[in-house]
Amino acid sequence: MPTTQHKDTRSQHAIKLEERHGAHNYHPLPVVLERGEGVNLWDVEGKHYYDFLSAYSAVNQGHCHPKIVGALTEQAKKLTLTSRAFYNDVLGEFEEYITGYFGYDKVLPMNTGAEAVETAMKLARKWGYTVKGIPRGQARIVMCSGNFHGRTITIVSASTDPDARGDYGPFTPGIDVIPYDNIPALQRALEHPHVAAFLVEPIQGEAGVMVPHDGYLKMAYEACRERNVLFMADEIQTGIARTGKLLACDHEGVRPDVLILGKALSGGVLPISAVLADDAVMLTIRPGQHGSTFGGNPIAGRVGIAALQVVKDERLAENAAKLGEVFRKSMQKLVDEFGFVKLVRGKGLLNAVVIEPRKDGRTAWDLCLILARHGLLAKPTHGDIIRFAPPLVMNREQLDECIAIIHDSVKAFA
Repeated sequence: MPTTQHKDTRSQHAIKLEERHGAHNYHPLPVVLERGEGVNLWDVEGKHYYDFLSAYSAVNQGHCHPKIVGALTEQAKKLTLTSRAFYNDVLGEFEEYITGYFGYDKVLPMNTGAEAVETAMKLARKWGYTVKGIPRGQARIVMCSGNFHGRTITIVSASTDPDARGDYGPFTPGIDVIPYDNIPALQRALEHPHVAAFLVEPIQGEAGVMVPHDGYLKMAYEACRERNVLFMADEIQTGIARTGKLLACDHEGVRPDVLILGKALSGGVLPISAVLADDAVMLTIRPGQHGSTFGGNPIAGRVGIAALQVVKDERLAENAAKLGEVFRKSMQKLVDEFGFVKLVRGKGLLNAVVIEPRKDGRTAWDLCLILARHGLLAKPTHGDIIRFAPPLVMNREQLDECIAIIHDSVKAFA
């Protein structure tokens, strides 16, 4: 009898194409997404999911927000790119809007989060030499263990993750790594007279939503003030309403000397990042000393304005604060009910649950597969931690449904 040829599903075909033709630098869940709207996603077979990763907080405003997509398409019909070799009629408007929105004199627009972090590090060194008077070539930047600021050579020079650093040396000098959430260690590091800046995530997202003790950011900021050191906050993942405030630093009333933004600055429709600072810092960079072909392009400007307007108009910070409390209380019930669910932590709608690996070898990855089968998408980090970070446009009814999905999935995992 002739053999029957089984044709791949659309999902299987898409996965095989990536495996065959793409670099193997990611390990995605086996879900092939085709469409998104608000907190909802659909795969190529039409299965519905709730998004609980939000593209690592890039889609805080929800997938394909009509106001943001409208700004994108309207501007794309007029002018997409001029480079900074010329002025355009959008960039100044965007710069005025974002500096007023966050309360800084100047902004330097870039594209990706890693570019923004590199920009901030260059800015700190430039300020250190031209303003603080650090001898040329001897500036130092203090960073924290467990950090994730990106994957460029300079950034991974400060990483403590073996996967990020392995076989990528030699590394960039001038970086001191200290323990996170440790003020005495920071104070010791700041005693070095050549320190230009302290770069920190208010909450370490990639490390597993590590929330520092209350008062840490305020004390770190004050320690920097005492030593004439810039306090630089990487709010790429924690900023733009994710933690229940516009910025995570707002929880402690800290205004960074240098603020780094990205991800949700575009609502997820294209790469936009930004570094904000006052004149005394930002104007140390002169023409020709830093830039980007696509940074500050007209589409980015229109999209950035629209994305920030949505955050304000729809009160997304307030919604994140309110729903975050509900979510953590519900997850604490899982901790009480299931012994392998060890703890829940987070702020706003940036949360994590720690899952103890099972004796049969199953890990948080396997629980995420069960969650996906039940219609909720989340991703593990560091083997035993699941990040839960839905779009901030989620409502209470949707959240309650998702909490039920998580409970049923954990029960099935047990």
